[in-house]
Amino acid sequence: MSQAPFADRLAALVDERRSQVCLGLDPDPAVLPADSAPTAAEAVALHCRGLIEAAGAACVAVKPQLACFERLGVPGREALGEVCDAARAAGLLVVADGKRGDVPTTAAAYAQSLVGETPTPWGPVAGLGADAVTANPLMGGDAVEPLIDAASAAGAGVFCLVRTSNPGAADFQDLEAAGTPFHEHLAAFVAARSDRLAGASGLSGMGAVVGATEPSHLGRLRELMPDAIFLIPGVGAQGGRPEDLGPALAPGRPASILVAAARSIARAPDPAAAAEELRSALWEGLSPEAASG
Repeated sequence: MSQAPFADRLAALVDERRSQVCLGLDPDPAVLPADSAPTAAEAVALHCRGLIEAAGAACVAVKPQLACFERLGVPGREALGEVCDAARAAGLLVVADGKRGDVPTTAAAYAQSLVGETPTPWGPVAGLGADAVTANPLMGGDAVEPLIDAASAAGAGVFCLVRTSNPGAADFQDLEAAGTPFHEHLAAFVAARSDRLAGASGLSGMGAVVGATEPSHLGRLRELMPDAIFLIPGVGAQGGRPEDLGPALAPGRPASILVAAARSIARAPDPAAAAEELRSALWEGLSPEAASG
């Protein structure tokens, strides 16, 4: 069922909570206490629900890494559903991080599984119901068009990989292509589809994954994608710093960045304090417009 555009729902929540923090959920069952639950999947669900309860008040969204749940089989998928339900109960948006992208028929199946539903002779089968997804556009436009179409119908968002936070990102994303860095071509791809997921807030749910680990790219990417929401991983454990993210902000629009943090919150002695510290550093340290709003 369609709802308000993702960009507008995020903007309202950012203003309400004075936060731009997205809680990354990358559970590793190998490091969880063996006596915490009867099974690995139950332990993962318990761990993630605990993080949401502790840190959720300082956040506006969660970003479950789908692989961390899918590796646990059917029980892992059930745990993912429980965690997403817990996030929604805490008033948080859900960004399903699977970096999907494939030939159109497969991409359409991904879209049904994440933001839509699958029609069958036995009735529709609901998907995850995520508020947004991450997508990989490297196979070309037709690899993500079904995701964009489904997101438009559902009021969801799509974050395309543009310039990621991992050390190997430069191997391909910084290569020159027709005289322009390849990540700028990806940014142009996002910007050209901005109106498809635009909200009344002036922001678009056709967003971009832009890492915090190479902040020198942020200003140029904001120029190329003025209305896109930037999903920014890499702060904390990967070495990115909140104080370097100013160029990523669209002027006067604090919801133009969504800063993902996983290990720096989950592995902190006090996850609630770590999330609040990041929230404050972003809200009060980056944007005078936000801080005075």
